[in-house]
Amino acid sequence: MSTFLITGGAGFIGSNFIRYLLGKYPQYRILNLDKLTYAGNPDNLRAIEADPRYQFVRGDIANPELVDHLMNGVEMVVNFAAESHVDRSIMGAEEFMRANALGAYTLLDAARRHRVGRFLQVSTDEVYGSLAPDEAPWTEESPLAPRNPYSVSKAAGDLMARAFHTTYQLPVLVTRASNNIGPFQYPEKRVPLFITNALEDLPLPVYGRGRAVRDHLFVTDHCEALDLVLHQGEPSQVYNVGAENDADGVQIAEQILKMLNKPDSLIEYVKDRPGHDLRYALDCSKIRALGWKPRHNLQEALSRTVEWYRANESWWRRIKESAEFRLYYDKQYRKR
Repeated sequence: MSTFLITGGAGFIGSNFIRYLLGKYPQYRILNLDKLTYAGNPDNLRAIEADPRYQFVRGDIANPELVDHLMNGVEMVVNFAAESHVDRSIMGAEEFMRANALGAYTLLDAARRHRVGRFLQVSTDEVYGSLAPDEAPWTEESPLAPRNPYSVSKAAGDLMARAFHTTYQLPVLVTRASNNIGPFQYPEKRVPLFITNALEDLPLPVYGRGRAVRDHLFVTDHCEALDLVLHQGEPSQVYNVGAENDADGVQIAEQILKMLNKPDSLIEYVKDRPGHDLRYALDCSKIRALGWKPRHNLQEALSRTVEWYRANESWWRRIKESAEFRLYYDKQYRKR
């Protein structure tokens, strides 16, 4: 069996990718390293925790002794582990730099010593900065221009990964994806927050005028792209992954409310995020040339996401009723 080290596998995208891999590849063994911070949720993997091909280890990717121990015998590494919410990075960036920069370095250095076959650094389109409405989408050659602490920390991890290929010939690949939506996403993010608030008849907090545009990629489409890049991508290369499902905050709120038969009066405009990026857009011709394309348009992606949260109230309600989430929500939105 081939052994994969998946970091951050109890989170949103990581847990979806683990289920995807185990479903598609019976010959793969998955070792999941996750610190289980607030967004890491063991419930995301209940369906496969008894699978003999799966093993969970609780720990920190910035712990060199633990990472070195786990890397022994690993053939491929996929690094999802990250602090990932812009708003929390604005509140305090230290943990973002530790997890997203130092953690990436620790993994890369152990992978180099253990001669890992492939290392996939999972990143974000936010490292490119912000686009004006009339600007062309970013290609993989576009300069990095991160504008908030989260995107700076992710850009640091990207650059370190590519440096390990140049300096040590470690077979590194980097993917930069647009905003993911789908099952098991922690409800601090815009789409699950809007859905769950609407289900509770609570206001949907839209930043500023609600005109910041994002591309919305369904998480299983992202998993298929990661699978393709991991197996067929060219080491040292970056691959953008997007769906061209562009919409701003108001449009997303209105569509979710319509799907749930809720009134538009639930939309509540709040003070904008500091330094809010106006627009993200990716040119994905490079990964499309490998044979990938998204299966879900915006309507389909949103519909499937809404239905999952409607059918899994017990999952998200436990989170939203926790002391941690209530403290964050009050701190984030009370004065807005």
